[in-house]
Amino acid sequence: MHVRAPHLLRKATIPMTRSNLVHLAALVFVAVSFVVIGDTAGKLLTSHGVHPFIVAWTRFGLAAALLLPLSGLSRSGLRAFRDWRVLLRAGTITAAICCILTALRSEPIANVFGAFFIGPVVSYILAIAFLGERPTRRRSLLLALGFAGVMLVVKPGFGATTGIFFALAAGSFYGAYLAMTRLVAGAYPPRLLLISQLLIGSVILTPVGLSVPFPDLSPALAGLILLSALGSALGNFLLVLANKSAEASLIAPLVYTQLLSATIAGVLVFGDWPDFYALAGLILIAASGLGSLIAHHRAG
Repeated sequence: MHVRAPHLLRKATIPMTRSNLVHLAALVFVAVSFVVIGDTAGKLLTSHGVHPFIVAWTRFGLAAALLLPLSGLSRSGLRAFRDWRVLLRAGTITAAICCILTALRSEPIANVFGAFFIGPVVSYILAIAFLGERPTRRRSLLLALGFAGVMLVVKPGFGATTGIFFALAAGSFYGAYLAMTRLVAGAYPPRLLLISQLLIGSVILTPVGLSVPFPDLSPALAGLILLSALGSALGNFLLVLANKSAEASLIAPLVYTQLLSATIAGVLVFGDWPDFYALAGLILIAASGLGSLIAHHRAG
């Protein structure tokens, strides 16, 4: 069934002046950088033997417990938890996080995020098919340019491994999450959307989390669990804010900047330096995001 974005969504979109475009790009970059910080902490946890589902469960549960008092959730807000769009959105981000944490357990972070970046393409396609968005041919080509850059970055890692399969699955779920966020961003406040995905994700993961052994926590591991939870929660909250002011097809190329953050994290935390092809890919990704901003500004 073809679902059109509600009128409320269109009213939420603000005119993209040059200043607004710069602010949007900065907001998206900060948002995805927080997500990378959370996933870097998650990779460190899984490398120390913590099960990925435990990391995902504690990420949702801890973030929900910390942010619930600040969420402003009221009795009327609880009606949102009966909205199939809110439930599906929470389910897709829960599946995405479980898959990417599973992939990070066995694969280098750059390869995982490279495969993960099937997500913006999925979001782009869903925005056209179900949200009624009609991006220009130029913006479509720019998205393809960014995706080509991703292929250059992760080319050596695209073997038929289980970890890469989970990374691709994570990206697909995340692309659906981005599209669902765009669908409901104008209908509910950002704080409600964030707490809904955290609470619903916690409920979904509780049976799974209780079925695997919980590790003995040292202060270092406890700190990483806290960093994993807060990094992911803050990053996704900022992405909700971004989706309130721009089309999903414009957000999609900007989300590619997450690969820049992942590369920096790989160098600083894991000592993984990009090779010539990876560097060329990063340049293409940066060109895709910048070109998308310029094209949108010229289109008015």
